Amino acid sequence: MTDSVTELDQQTFTLYLHPDALAVVRLGSGADVPGWARASTLFSVTATAAETSIICHASTVPRKARREGPFVAFEVAGPLDFEQAGVLHTLLGPLAEAGISIFSQSTFDTDWILVPATKAEAAAAAWTAAGHTVTEPPKETKQDKESGQ
Repeated sequence: MTDSVTELDQQTFTLYLHPDALAVVRLGSGADVPGWARASTLFSVTATAAETSIICHASTVPRKARREGPFVAFEVAGPLDFEQAGVLHTLLGPLAEAGISIFSQSTFDTDWILVPATKAEAAAAAWTAAGHTVTEPPKETKQDKESGQ
C-alpha cells in the first residue's frame, strides 16, 4: 500500500444527517423542471444530452414518474477544498463493505451522499466504526443565511 493511499484511509470526516425523504427522478432529455419538484434539504437538477435528473422531496413526486427512493442525505461537513483528494473514496469504502448502495451529488462547497432511507442507521454505524462522526446539521441562524455563511 502506498503512503498516499494510507493517508486517504486515515482521513476522518463529519457527516450531517438530513432525514428528509428524497427521491431521484429521471426525466427526458431537455425536460423543464416540473412544478411539483420543490426544494428540500437537497434540491438538484442535472441535465445531460441523454436525460434530466432531479433530486427533490419524495412527497412531491407523482406516482407515474420514473423515480428511485426514498433516500436520506448525508452532507459532508464543508466547505471542502477542490484540491482535497479521496473524500468519496474514504467515505464510500465502509458503505461498500456493509453492502449499502449510494447516490452521490457534489456541490461547490461539499459532497452529499444519499442512501436508501431503510439503510440510514446502518450507514451511520459503518461510518462511526470507521472513525467518522455522524451528527445533526448545525442550526443556521437568520444572520448566517443573510450573510451567506
